[in-house]
Parts: sequence; structure tokens; C-alpha cells
Amino acid sequence: MLTEECLLTLFRRNWQYTLTYWSVFFSFGLSIAFLGPTILDLKCQTGSTLQEITWVFFSQQLCLLIGSLIGGAFTKTLFRALIALFFSSLIISVVFAIIPLCYNVLLLAVAMAVSGLAMGIIDTIANIQLVSIYKKDSAIFLQALHFFIGLGALVSPLIADPFISEHCLGSNSTENATEVIHHFRYSIRSPVIHTENSPHSEPVEETANVEYAFWIMALINLPVPIVVFVLMYQEKLLPFCPNSTPQLLDKDELAMETKAPEGTEMSEPHDTGHGNIFSCCVNGSLSGLPVTFFGIHILGSMVLFMTEGIMGVYAGFVYTYAVSAPMSLHAKMAAYLNCIFWAAVTAGRLVSIPLSYRFRPVHLLVMNLTGVTVTLLLLLILYTNRVFLFVGTTLLGLFISSVFPCLVAYTEEILEYRGCATTVLVTTAGMGEMTLQVLVGSLIQKKGTYSFLVCGFVIGCLGFVFFLSVILCNPIHRNLTGSSKKSAVVEAPPAPAPPTSQKAAPEQKFAVISTESIKCDSG
Repeated sequence: MLTEECLLTLFRRNWQYTLTYWSVFFSFGLSIAFLGPTILDLKCQTGSTLQEITWVFFSQQLCLLIGSLIGGAFTKTLFRALIALFFSSLIISVVFAIIPLCYNVLLLAVAMAVSGLAMGIIDTIANIQLVSIYKKDSAIFLQALHFFIGLGALVSPLIADPFISEHCLGSNSTENATEVIHHFRYSIRSPVIHTENSPHSEPVEETANVEYAFWIMALINLPVPIVVFVLMYQEKLLPFCPNSTPQLLDKDELAMETKAPEGTEMSEPHDTGHGNIFSCCVNGSLSGLPVTFFGIHILGSMVLFMTEGIMGVYAGFVYTYAVSAPMSLHAKMAAYLNCIFWAAVTAGRLVSIPLSYRFRPVHLLVMNLTGVTVTLLLLLILYTNRVFLFVGTTLLGLFISSVFPCLVAYTEEILEYRGCATTVLVTTAGMGEMTLQVLVGSLIQKKGTYSFLVCGFVIGCLGFVFFLSVILCNPIHRNLTGSSKKSAVVEAPPAPAPPTSQKAAPEQKFAVISTESIKCDSG
């Protein structure tokens, strides 16, 4: 009961920030999952081949990774973080509005790259800001944050479906479609590919209405930058509105005062360590840290490299595996596998929200990674069972859904929020999604679709081994840092006594705040 009250108190103090970051991630999920179902219409729009369109989507993934790398540079101050979120979310709406006007594949690639850069910045900033606000209590809020990705990724195909053309197919559609599916990220519904051969590879003259879907997407995303702008206005971060909302400070004066220490931490990134990945490497405060500090960063990153890679690989190749021998499912039935997978991911993240304040992140990670490994093993053994393919897809989505937020919370807890864990983990996760998709895709083309399950099981086992290594490093790191803390306490000079009774009231106020945080952590 005490823990619930403490979490509600934290949420009330930061509800505007939290809802803003959640809404940005809902837009993030919409943007990622929206492009997969429209790929064939974009092929006809640009008059290009499916292989060329594949490289267009690869350019978006690459720039998303670059955006994740540089996103931490905008978290030094609250103004930089919010202004970056404002322009990034606004750019996404603009890009979706101009995509129907890109009749050249090069222009489309540039538009997708700009959109991916903006989404990468959003990904890093939202994760870092929530960890900076809630610290040891960030697990439940990170679970909710990533739930909104799944929710957006589940809703987006419903927008695109009424406007997708079913006649925009070229020659050798089955072969080319396999190449495209290899590069799908977060695709909710893989396009239904018909096997009839068309004598022409030119675009069909039928007028498609897919442009309306992109414009609707731009309108749906437009409230997100407005929400960020309103938050900046209320916090008086806009230079041309210095006297905005004067009643806010009077109404929530206590809440603003208690958030003051967090604001100072954000303005000094060298103390928190949550900058970009390059500033973390040159930070002078890392010089005296033990080797386990860097080992936890590396091992935790490898866990997400594997698990996020599994998500991208499974969402991209399960359709190809289902329509091929020995499964040989009908195309329409196989297309439901992607939807089932992302629905399970969304449900798993929703269930993980109440579990996050009843169980420690490490306990959830043990259960989830064990479930992922066992499910992939059963899929490998029962590779001809059609029913278990759907059951295994559901179980895999449920187990793998909350690995990312739980591992971020667990790693930051081990490092006591001094390292660059969030930035490094987000960046490495994007690298895993992009790299493993290309690797597994090449193996499927050379060795067959059964290698899809073999690769998935091997990657899952590697991720579990890396996670066990993180658990083993935790007590070693605590012993090393605990001894260094004790020596620092012995060498530190005694603190001066309070001079007068005038400082008694402020000291008493901060003592109450620290006591409250201790109660929250102990709960």
C-alpha cells in the first residue's frame, strides 16, 4: 500500500512530463509500424523495384540508429530535451505528409531517413528522461512507455488497411516479396502476396488511395508536438513567453520545489552520466571506476542486442517461414502471425505494468528470458505443427515484450544511475535489430527457411547467457564500489555544523523529502 501511494505521489508530481513522453512513444509506434503494409503501394508510386524499396526502408533504420546515438546530447537540459522532442515529432508529421508526393525512389529514401533520425532521437530522449525522473522507481513507468509503442504499432495497420491497393504487384512477386519481408521492422501485417506472375513490372495504372492513409497519419501525429509545446509553455521554457501561466507556481509550489533537485541533476549531465554515448566515453568521472562498471554496460547491451534482434527477425521472417515448406500456410492465414505477435507484445507490456512494482526487474527478466528460450526451442522441435506456430508466436510476444524496460531499469539500478546505461542500451538495441535481420536474411536465402528457427534459438541462448553474466557481475561490482565508497567516507572531511536556526526550516523540508524517497525505495 505504501509503495502504491509513493508511486502515485511521484506520478502526480511529474504527470505532465510522463504523459508527454508516453504520447511521443505512441506516435513512435504508429510511425514504425505504419510503413510495412504500404510498401507495395510505395513501389508503384515511385515506379521502382521491390529491392530498391527495401533499401529505402534500410535507410530509415540506419538513420534511426544514428538518431539513437546522438539523442542523448539533447538531455543536458530540460529545454534541449523538450525542444528536440517538439521538432522531432513535428518532422514526423511533415514527412508523412510529403511521402505521397515523392514519386522518385531517391526522394522517398531521403524522407524516410529524416523520419528515422527523428524517431531515433525520440527513442533515446524519452527513455533517458523517464529514468532521470523516477530513478529506482522507473521500472513501472518504462513498462508503460514501451506499452504505448506496442499500442501504436497495433493500431497503425487499421489506418492503412482501407487504402491499400491489392493490384499493385510486379513480376516475380513471390521472390521479391521474400526480400522485402526480410527487412520489415515492426510490421504488423505483412502484405498478402499472390503467386500469379504478371507480364509487366511497370506500375499498375489503377489509382491507389494510399496517400490518404499517410495524410491521416500526419494528422494523428500532429497533436504530439502540440502537447510538447504546451509543456514547454507551462514550464516557462519559451523565450517569447516569459510570463506564461503565472498561477501554476502558486497552485503547485510544493511540487515545483520538490522537483528542483531533479532539475539540477538534468543541468549537470556529468553527475548523472545520461549524456550522449560520446560524452560518456570522455567523461572524466569514469576514470576511477572498476572494470565491472564497463562490463555491465557491455553485457547488458549484448542482452538487448540479442532480444531486440529476435523481435525484428521474428516479425520480419515469420510470414516467410509460414508460407514456405513444411508449413505451407495460406497467405492470408500467415499474415495474421505478425498481428498476433504484436498484439501479444502489447498485452505483455500491459500486464508487466502492475507486475513491475510487485516484483524486482531481475525476477521478471529471469522469467521472461527463460520463457523466450523455451518457446524458441519448442518452435524448433515442433517445426511442422501449425497450431503451435500460432501458440508459440503468442508466447514469444508475451515473454519478450518487457525485456527492454526491465533490463534498462535493472542495469541503471546496478550502476546507481551514474553510467550511460540507457544511452548505450538503446543504441545497441537498434544495432541488433538492423544487424541480425540482415544476417538471418542472408542465411535463409542460402540455407532455407528452417535456419530462421535455428538462428532464433541460438540468439535466444546467447542473450540468456549474457544476462546470467550480468547477474554474476552484480555482486562483484557492489563489493568493489562498496569498498571504494567506504574509503571515500573515511577520507572525506567532516561536514560543518549548521550555523543558525534560520537554516532549520529548509533542512527540515529536505529531510522530509529524503525520508519519503527512502520509504519509496524500501517499498
